[in-house]
Amino acid sequence: MATRTTVVKRTRGAIELLHVRFADHELLTYASALAFQVLKSLIPLTLLGLALLGAVGRQDVWTKHIAPALKSRLDPPVFHAIDFAVEKIFASNSAGLIAFSALVTVWFVSGGVRGIMGAINRIYEVKDERPFWVRWPLSLGLALCVVAGVVGATLLVEAVPKQDGALEILLVAVRWLGALAALIAVTGLLVRLAPVRPRPKRWASAGAVLVIATWIVASFAFRWYVTSFANFKTAVGQLTVFLVLMAYAYVSSIVLLVGIEIDELLREDASSEERGILDVLFGLGR
Repeated sequence: MATRTTVVKRTRGAIELLHVRFADHELLTYASALAFQVLKSLIPLTLLGLALLGAVGRQDVWTKHIAPALKSRLDPPVFHAIDFAVEKIFASNSAGLIAFSALVTVWFVSGGVRGIMGAINRIYEVKDERPFWVRWPLSLGLALCVVAGVVGATLLVEAVPKQDGALEILLVAVRWLGALAALIAVTGLLVRLAPVRPRPKRWASAGAVLVIATWIVASFAFRWYVTSFANFKTAVGQLTVFLVLMAYAYVSSIVLLVGIEIDELLREDASSEERGILDVLFGLGR
């Protein structure tokens, strides 16, 4: 049985290995670029989400849940302007608005997907020499999958009608499991199809689970901050919320790249010529 000193030494070695890989692959730079792309995509994604809520007849998600929370934290003129805009979205031609917002969202998200392509290829230490007529359609297709997965997971959790009694408990479990499966599938698609040389399927799962689990925790932490402490009524409060949102996007990007890096280290553990993270932690690599 490993002693405490051995465990500490191996844990430190794994952290140092991840740190070295992050520095060598410049992943913090890629994470910054991804965070910017995420922030840029939020406005059309929000527009798409509101249009879809109107299309499925779930305006009550706004009126009963989101609007009351915003009303207590915004100045009345600001809240009424936002509420008026949302009501106009609900009253508009949903089909045209959904199509427009979906196209804009996919276009913006595709920029982030191309950033992920570059980051994964850097992690895999391969050069992307694919022509733009291959990379751009691929990034648009993957962006469409990402948008569908994120919007589908959100609607599954928020827009499915609530029930009473034991049926509601079952539906809550089904909704969250379905949303989790959608997000894991999207992450797996990105890891599998984005790089020049895809890795075997078995190496596109452990990191995906880590990414989704950590992202859910970070999302709940961000939601807790917004609902408990955020103050939109002052300039300082608005700036703080924006900074927290930037930090959330940045942390989410880092978590994604950490998961992909861990997948690659696990793959290296299966190679007799390379030393991966399991070899550092437990001596199981070779």
